[in-house]
Amino acid sequence: MQPTEAWFSFVGQDDHKVDTTIIEGLAHAGVRTHAPKLDPPGSPGLVFFETYSRQLCDYLHSASRNGLERILAIATSRAAMIGGCAWDLLQAGASDVLAWDQSQDCSSHVAARLTRWAAVDELVHSNSVRENLIGTSPTWISVLREVIEAARFTDAPVLILGESGTGKELVARLIHNLDARPGKRELDVLDCTTIVPELSGSEFFGHERGAFTGAVAPRDGAFALADGGTLFLDEVGELPLALQAQLLRVVQEHTYKRVGGNAWQRANFRLVCATNRDLLQEVAQSRFRCDLYYRIAGCICHVPPLRDHREDIPELVNHFLCECGSDREPPKLDNLVRDLLLKRDYPGNVRDLRQLIVRISHRHVGTGLITIGDIPEEERPTNESFPSDWRDTHFEGAIRQALALRVGLKDISNAATDTAIRIAVEEEQGNLQRAARNLGVTDRALQMRRANRRLES
Repeated sequence: MQPTEAWFSFVGQDDHKVDTTIIEGLAHAGVRTHAPKLDPPGSPGLVFFETYSRQLCDYLHSASRNGLERILAIATSRAAMIGGCAWDLLQAGASDVLAWDQSQDCSSHVAARLTRWAAVDELVHSNSVRENLIGTSPTWISVLREVIEAARFTDAPVLILGESGTGKELVARLIHNLDARPGKRELDVLDCTTIVPELSGSEFFGHERGAFTGAVAPRDGAFALADGGTLFLDEVGELPLALQAQLLRVVQEHTYKRVGGNAWQRANFRLVCATNRDLLQEVAQSRFRCDLYYRIAGCICHVPPLRDHREDIPELVNHFLCECGSDREPPKLDNLVRDLLLKRDYPGNVRDLRQLIVRISHRHVGTGLITIGDIPEEERPTNESFPSDWRDTHFEGAIRQALALRVGLKDISNAATDTAIRIAVEEEQGNLQRAARNLGVTDRALQMRRANRRLES
């Protein structure tokens, strides 16, 4: 097994009192440990704790960068795991929580988790993923990790849920591309909204010659075409109930009969389905079969709407501008244009954003900035449609949640300030001078604030 790197930290206890056999055991299992760096580290982290505390949750939230960095929270005693604190630690930013039990080989368990995380995150940052599914926000990275783990490390059927325009088909293609089956064949796509009920049997199962009027030759259906590869059923929620019943056996056992045939056929395929419907609600209302739902939902991936990861809009815009242009560098955005794109509603999600950028690109001429004159007239804001207040419902929701948890005004203020600093530094790729200018503070004030917060942690 290849050595795995991880930083470690002890929260709420004196690290000199911790049994050195923990670190030695990790080394024996192939985990190289080091102290955390000043800035958020790129390698995963191990956070040891003796008792649950608010300080521990705050540290996890800060160190994980809202779940972006992988952290394994490890209790040094079973007593620390009493109650529901483990769920709180996951909510605070830990990727997993376990107790270090001397009666078990905990070091190998830690090494196994770190190895899996490293394999998944290597794919998350690979060109094949980042060039097709654009985004680096915590929300989007969480989705990619879920999709990659299902694709590469399982052979289970995958159900992709999400609104129209969120990129469900791109996710399906990624699942097929990352599938590790040797000798894997092609991805076969079947749009369930285009199936004619009278011909649905032939579309799925194929038919024999003479099976019905017009069947002048035998024909392979979707399951035969997907043999050895992946079958992607897009908008599976649109299937009529009668056809859903016909799919039960082939989805479960991968065997079927052609229309007009008597011989059982076998197809070895991986099934990926997608829908913009809430299938559990459809099941509750008897519009989708419960037995089919649990056959297709081996792994469930929720693709979020664009409004839930607006931080990715600038990167998506740059990607679409590159698609529209030649090999030259894409044009930059005027600040007013950037503000419009960040604040605009996107009922059609990423597809909606892409269409807008294509229209803007067609209007733009020259090599200078994209300015407000490049915005199509019907897309230009009015006072009613473009509020100046940046404090949206998400902001108010976070404050309401903090108040419900009895968090004081000072802690709310500190958390807001720390989050603003972190985002500003990240957006400027670590350049503190530019980050300070964007925050409206001096370089020295920003440096002192960051230094003081590290000492408090």
